[in-house]
Amino acid sequence: MDTINGIPAHPLFVHGVVVLVPVAAVMTILGVVWPAARRRLGFLTPLVALVALVMVPLATSAGEALEKRVPHTDAVERHTRLGEQMIYWVGPLFALSVVWWVLHDERAREYLASRLHLSPRGRRIVDIVIGAATVIVALGALVTVYRIGDSGSRAVWQ
Repeated sequence: MDTINGIPAHPLFVHGVVVLVPVAAVMTILGVVWPAARRRLGFLTPLVALVALVMVPLATSAGEALEKRVPHTDAVERHTRLGEQMIYWVGPLFALSVVWWVLHDERAREYLASRLHLSPRGRRIVDIVIGAATVIVALGALVTVYRIGDSGSRAVWQ
């Protein structure tokens, strides 16, 4: 999809990425570090991360189409290279947000406890490892979306 109503689709899809990736990352971090937020956000966190995950390839694909229509510069090349990295952060963000939600959903937690036979200490270790990985990936997604946006702005305005 190159255009929407004659307008390049890339800037339109990018707005979805620029909003949804940080929202999903912040919601995920809140769910890890603040149990009350985790209970309130529930399945909404992985759902927002899923929509962000869908938006990334749309923006990337539309960006590749737009790249063929604009002058090739070092700034455009840098933006393209950085843009291709976003999926490697949003995919794991989505997956980890689902894992974190499942680990803390009461029904899923009971099922997992009966199947995995983890001690309370074992569950705590799993929480720490998955929680740390989730926060690291969420922070990486935030930094990456910023770097891509900055490089895209520079490619347009310089």
